Amino acid sequence: MGEMSDEDQRILDHLRESVAQGERYFRAKRIADSIGLSAKQVGARLPRLADDADDVEIEKWGRARSTTWRVTPG
Repeated sequence: MGEMSDEDQRILDHLRESVAQGERYFRAKRIADSIGLSAKQVGARLPRLADDADDVEIEKWGRARSTTWRVTPG
């Protein structure tokens, strides 16, 4: 994984902590609310982080009113 921004690192740290006990499902807004970013900031980064993250698996899971992301420990 290349150089990460502070926002990317905050998102990944939150996801790692949250899935320590197993898989979880997230929406960008929930992540954003927890770490002080906007849902748009988080939602724009998750697809790239899904490709780049080594220690968590981030998968686009479903789309209703907003995209749901399935995150599991890597």
